[in-house]
Amino acid sequence: MNKETFMLMAGGLYLFGIVLIVVALNLINKLTKDKYKKQIEKLEREKNLVVNANMVTELNKVEALANNEELKEKYELWKERFKTIKEVDMSKITDEINEIETLFVEGKYKDLNSSILSAELDLNMLKTKADYLFNEIKDITLSEERNREVIIKLKSEYREITDRYEEDQEGYQIIETPLKLQFENVEKLFQAFESSMERNAYTEVGRIVRALDDIISNLKVIIDETKPIVNLGKNLIPKRIEDIMNIKDRMTSDGYNLEYLNVEYNKNESEKKIQDIFQRLNVLNVEDSLFELTTIYDYFDSLYADFDAEKVARHKFDDYMRSILIKTTRLEKVNNELLKKIDDIKYSYDLADEDIVVIYELRDTLSEIRMEYDKIIDLFRRKALAYTKLTKEMSSLNTRLLDAEEKLNLALKTLGGLKEDENRAREQLVEIKKILANTKKKQRSFKLPSTPKNYYVELDEAIEAISNISEELEKRPISIKTLNTRVDTARDLALKVYNTINETIKLAKMAEVAIVYGNKYRVTNKEIDMGLVRAENAFYKGNFKNSIEYAINAINIIEPGIHNKLLEDYK
Repeated sequence: MNKETFMLMAGGLYLFGIVLIVVALNLINKLTKDKYKKQIEKLEREKNLVVNANMVTELNKVEALANNEELKEKYELWKERFKTIKEVDMSKITDEINEIETLFVEGKYKDLNSSILSAELDLNMLKTKADYLFNEIKDITLSEERNREVIIKLKSEYREITDRYEEDQEGYQIIETPLKLQFENVEKLFQAFESSMERNAYTEVGRIVRALDDIISNLKVIIDETKPIVNLGKNLIPKRIEDIMNIKDRMTSDGYNLEYLNVEYNKNESEKKIQDIFQRLNVLNVEDSLFELTTIYDYFDSLYADFDAEKVARHKFDDYMRSILIKTTRLEKVNNELLKKIDDIKYSYDLADEDIVVIYELRDTLSEIRMEYDKIIDLFRRKALAYTKLTKEMSSLNTRLLDAEEKLNLALKTLGGLKEDENRAREQLVEIKKILANTKKKQRSFKLPSTPKNYYVELDEAIEAISNISEELEKRPISIKTLNTRVDTARDLALKVYNTINETIKLAKMAEVAIVYGNKYRVTNKEIDMGLVRAENAFYKGNFKNSIEYAINAINIIEPGIHNKLLEDYK
C-alpha cells in the first residue's frame, strides 16, 4: 500500500467519524426535545383538568340550595376561593408554562429542568387545593342523599330495638322510665331531621344524624345487655354468694382457715359494685357492666376450686403429719445409734474426719427438721394457716427428710461395707490358704524327679502375701483400701504358683507317658532308643517339655502323627 492510498483511507475514515458524531448529536438532541415536549404537554393537560365543569356544576347546586344564612355564607366563601383558584393560581401556572415553552424554543435545557420541577410542584399544590374545595362543596350537595340513606338505616335499627322491647316489656321493667324517655328523644330527633332537611340546614342535619347514631347505638347495647345484667346481678350472683358463704361457714366450723381467701371482704365489695351497676343502669349507662358482673360471678365460681383444694390439702397434711413424724423418729434413732458406734468404727478402720462428718451433719439436719415440724404442728393446732399452705410447708419438709434419709442410707452402706470388706478379706484369706495347701499337696502327690526353681520363688511370694494379709487384719485401725490390695495380690500369687505346679505335673505326666509308649520300639530301632535316652535324661533333670519333644520326635520315625494319639491317651 503506497502513501497516497493510505492517506485517502485515513481521510475517508475521518470523514466517516465526523458524520457519525454529527448524526449521534442530532439523535440525542431530538430525543431530548421529545422528552421536554412531552413534559410540557403533560403540564398543560393537567393544568386544564384543575378547574373542570364538575366544580362549576356543584357550585351552582349549592347556590340553588342556599335558602338560609349559614349556607349562603358558605356559598359566598367557596365562590371566592374558586375565583382565586381560577384567576390567580391558574394564571401563575399558565405564566410558568409559557416561560418553560420559551426556554424550550431557545434550547436552554439547563434552566428548563429546574423550571419544570418548580411548575410541577406548584401544579400539585393547586390540584390539592382545588380537590379540597371540590370535596367541601360535594359534602353539601350530596348530603341529602347520604343523610337519607343513614336515616333509613337508623330507623330500621330503631324499629328492631322497639320491637324487642315491646315483646318483653317486663324484662326491661327496671329501666322502663329512662328507656321511654330515650324513645321520645329519638322520635323528636327524627322529626328535627325532616324539618332541617326541608330548610336545607345541612350543618344542623349532620349534628342530628350523629346524635341519632349515638343514641340508637347506645339503645342497642342497653337492649342487648339489660337482661343479662339483671339476671346476673339479681339472680345468679346472689345465689352463688349465698352458697359460697354457707360452704365457707361449714368449713370454718370444721377447722379450716379460709382467711387468706378474703371471702367476706370480696362479698361486701361485690355487693357494692352490683349496687353501683344498677344505679348506672337507671340512667342507661351499661359501660363495662356485663364484664364486671361476669368477673364477679367467675370469682365466686372459682372459690369452689379453692375449697376443694383445701379439702384435698387437709388429707395430704394428715398423711404428712403421721409419715414425717414416724420417719424422723426412725432416722434419729438410727443416726444416734451410729453416733454411739462412730468412735469404735473410726478406731477399727482408717477413716478421716471428712469420712464421718456426714453423720454429725445428719444429726443437725434431723434436729432442724424436728423443730420445723413442731412449728408447723403448732400453726396447725392454732389454726393460724390454711391447709394448702401447711401442706406446702410439710411437702418441703418431707423433701428435706427424704434427702436426709438417702444420705443416711449411703452412710450406713459405706460404713457397713467396711466391716463386710474385713469379713470378706478373712474369708478370702482362708480360701487363699486352701489354694496354697492344695498346691503343696499336689506337688507332693506326684513325685517329680526335679521341681522347677520358679515354683519355690512363687511359693515364697505367695506365703509372704498371705502373711501380709494376716498382719493387716491384726492392725487397728484397718486400712480397707490397703487390705483389699493385699488380698488381691495374695490371691493372684497363690493362683500363679498353683498354675505353675499344675502345668509342671501335666508336662511330666505327658513326658512319662511318651517314654513308656516308646519303650516297645527300642529294640527295633537304634535311633528311637537314642531319642528316648535323651528324653529320659531331660525328664530326670526336670526339663519335661524337652523330654516330651525328644520322645515324640523319636517315636514319630515309626508312627507319624504320634503326638495326637499320645494326647488322646493322656486325656
